[in-house]
Amino acid sequence: MLCRRNDTKVSYRFANAGGYRKAGVRDDTIKKSVSLAELNCLALAEFVRMIGPVFEDSPWIANETAAQRPFATPAQLQAALCETVRAAPEEKKLALICAHPDLVGKMGKLTAESSREQTVAGLNNLSPEEIALFQRNNAAYREKFGFPFVICARLNKKDAILEGFKRRLPNSREQEVHAALEEIFKIAELRLRDIIHD
Repeated sequence: MLCRRNDTKVSYRFANAGGYRKAGVRDDTIKKSVSLAELNCLALAEFVRMIGPVFEDSPWIANETAAQRPFATPAQLQAALCETVRAAPEEKKLALICAHPDLVGKMGKLTAESSREQTVAGLNNLSPEEIALFQRNNAAYREKFGFPFVICARLNKKDAILEGFKRRLPNSREQEVHAALEEIFKIAELRLRDIIHD
């Protein structure tokens, strides 16, 4: 498919509660699906609008990956996005991890994607005792590592997530930065599948 793109550099201001702002408009929701051929042809700003929410509150990843188009397969796009993260400086990686909300956090602070994903994991239907347990685990994890516990909620239910806290809390900070990024890549892969259709 032949196409012409306007790949003018786009600058984004980050919002405080997820998503990003362009000209004062918040847009952090995956709204429609497109073909890979269409994604390859989108202008830079539209590509970032579509792919930006794949990584929580971090449209810079799509912005920095767009120049590698065209992508032959969704897997190639996914790999390129993840490589952008791996090649980023440490402070950007930590900012990406910190962009994720606490599990069972305040719903008003969640992006639309995170809210849906936590609901799929059953985290919207917990008892007061279970909520308190998650809050204690969140606090212990943040106290030790300085960033939130990240796990792909769509691939885990409540008990598996609680077990994840128990398994990962003894890790080193370096191990947890790696573990968090790997979970973020799983989240991104599933979000990307939501966007791209055959």
